[in-house]
Amino acid sequence: MNKLITEYWITNLLLESGYAFEGEEIVSTLTEKCHVRINAGKFAEIVTAETPFHSELPCYDANAQLLLPAFREMHIHLDKTYYGGPWRAVRPAPNGVFSRIEEEKALLSTLLPTAKDRAEQLLELVLNNGSTHVRTHCNIEPTTGLRNLEATLQALESYQNKCTYEIVAFPQHGLLHSDSVPLVSEALRSGAHLVGGLDPATVDGNIEASLDAMVQLAVDENADIDMHLHDAGHLGIFTMRRLAALTREIGWQGRVTISHGFGLAGVPALLVSEIADLFAELGITLATTVPIGTMTMPLPLLYERGAKVVIGQDSITDHWSPFGTGDNLERASIFAECYGWRSERKLAEALGFITDGLLPLDRNGTRVWPAVGDEASCVLVAASCAAEAVARRAPRKAVIHKGSVVSGGIAPSEDS
Repeated sequence: MNKLITEYWITNLLLESGYAFEGEEIVSTLTEKCHVRINAGKFAEIVTAETPFHSELPCYDANAQLLLPAFREMHIHLDKTYYGGPWRAVRPAPNGVFSRIEEEKALLSTLLPTAKDRAEQLLELVLNNGSTHVRTHCNIEPTTGLRNLEATLQALESYQNKCTYEIVAFPQHGLLHSDSVPLVSEALRSGAHLVGGLDPATVDGNIEASLDAMVQLAVDENADIDMHLHDAGHLGIFTMRRLAALTREIGWQGRVTISHGFGLAGVPALLVSEIADLFAELGITLATTVPIGTMTMPLPLLYERGAKVVIGQDSITDHWSPFGTGDNLERASIFAECYGWRSERKLAEALGFITDGLLPLDRNGTRVWPAVGDEASCVLVAASCAAEAVARRAPRKAVIHKGSVVSGGIAPSEDS
């Protein structure tokens, strides 16, 4: 398919059209074969395949593949991955995060010469897996200054026609611990979009001062916030409450994300409900990798209480973790398997954690996506419905960003 074509038809694709019910129970998803016209990056026309059809525009045959909203990668680190280089396992960290910080101080300068290339390879990986939006955290600390940001920007700019992106100015060595406030401020004026933070209690040693500094940066630069919070138990919960209070105080509703939020793991449901209600009220998002084991998170309870939950890969084979595939559909499937979301509707809802809540059908089975005028960012998958795509981690056949095919391909129709 010619990627420069701005108006064309995709024929014979599957769109979800409703649910089949037994009583009040959803038992299967209905689909219909459709043709869609894309023009200037948006869905311009949607017709059923039964409608008499002829067009002088280019036509491409989806061959009965299912169309789903494009995915969003909401927490990744493009700037310090081993991906694309030789295999390295993770070394022991006897002093926890502080061991990793010391390791980074020696490691980052050796990674910088290939940082742009490795970031591009990682972008290609997540793009091929269906994610056309990326939020990446980028190290901002005295060891590398803004050099990691420069490499990350160069990589992302080379993909600007294939995906959208956000960069978090992330003080990996501690906002206060590494005296990085001036650097983060400079990063926000040099291409980064969000203020980051890291464990105000454990790393910075002062919850109030660390949060105040992070929030002041956000206000000064009119930037959203995305803070790493690994602190467990009381420390984590207290930090969340203090950040929520500051969110309310400065009017940053809908502009704050807590990444990981491990303080919610293993605490009573009543306490989780209280925090979930606070997040829902203030529009605070939780970004998660769907951890398993001792850090299994109460993600369904947060979702049920109206708190926004999004999924990201985090590290992909770096000095923090050797794991990660770059596939957010796989993560949505892990979520469904971990929490027992096995029914038709629950599997479909799991897709929403990687599409910013966008689903083809609402709970009544009414199609809400795609609609004429919607941005044509989508994925063609080898599945009969969203539930199957999540459960079976369906192969991606083509990825489309704002009307342009950016991964995979669609064959021309025989009569085009």
